[in-house]
Amino acid sequence: MNELLRIEDLEIAFTERGRLTNRPVRGISLTISAGDVLGVVGETGCGKSLTGLAVLGMLPQGAQPSGRVVIDGVEQRLDRPSPVRGDVVSIVFQNPGTAFNPVFTLGHQLRAVLRRHRPARAAVMKAHILEYFGHVGLPDPERVFDSYPHELSGGMLQRVMIAQALVTEPKLLILDEPTTALDVTIARQILQLVLSLRDRFGFGVLLITHNLGVVQEVCDNVAVLYAGRVIEYGPTDEVLRDPAHPYTRGLLEALPARHEHGEPLHAIRGSVPANLLGVTGCAFAARCPRVIDVCHQVDPDLEPIGVLREAACLRVGES
Repeated sequence: MNELLRIEDLEIAFTERGRLTNRPVRGISLTISAGDVLGVVGETGCGKSLTGLAVLGMLPQGAQPSGRVVIDGVEQRLDRPSPVRGDVVSIVFQNPGTAFNPVFTLGHQLRAVLRRHRPARAAVMKAHILEYFGHVGLPDPERVFDSYPHELSGGMLQRVMIAQALVTEPKLLILDEPTTALDVTIARQILQLVLSLRDRFGFGVLLITHNLGVVQEVCDNVAVLYAGRVIEYGPTDEVLRDPAHPYTRGLLEALPARHEHGEPLHAIRGSVPANLLGVTGCAFAARCPRVIDVCHQVDPDLEPIGVLREAACLRVGES
């Protein structure tokens, strides 16, 4: 299949007055092909959103990226906004309530996107926008076009955000925690909407989330991140059915659905290191129930553990 995104050995460091202060992303490599949905999952602080922003060249001030990002065959400059942003790749942010300018109508804002990327006569652009409002299941597209953001519910605004991302017909869609601000019922509708649109238009999806339930529902493959590295990768059903890394196993055991009513919830002790500059060995060692002495000295690389599966753990394969 046509490869849409290749990330190779992405690192992101932060400096202040010329001094290195943190390195929250430490060598991430991922690929996405047309029609694929790749889930990137992990706790807050593991580097998920920074990775998505690096693809678009939207890293915050002070970030020092290195590595390679290739979008649709074109290598990107990591230190500036991607020239294909909005054309080949679009992003849907996690909070629809803050994604739009409150003083302009939604039609005005989407028309500005088209004017920048697909300029045409005003009537043609409006017809195109209304068509995509229909694609994302918005009732009464004309009313939505003339509405201000505060006049719509969170679920409807999320659909408008998806329409805004797709109206330029990109090949790759980045979803950054797209259901965080939504209730469970609306979140499920949004996820099913994304899948149906993927089937219809054939774009690839990079889904950034902390929710393994979301990953299980929509993703073909999953990359589990911890402390700025991919520590497990593979087909979603295989990884969630038989996790190889203790961190992945801990995330699954913490899901309420895996506990009987009244049974205490499992939790992974500790938290993700706030700063990785002083970490030696495996970053998960301090929290790992299977830790041995060598884990504090060696930071394992991803190694194949089967067809299309990889894990970064010194104890993979042990009973």
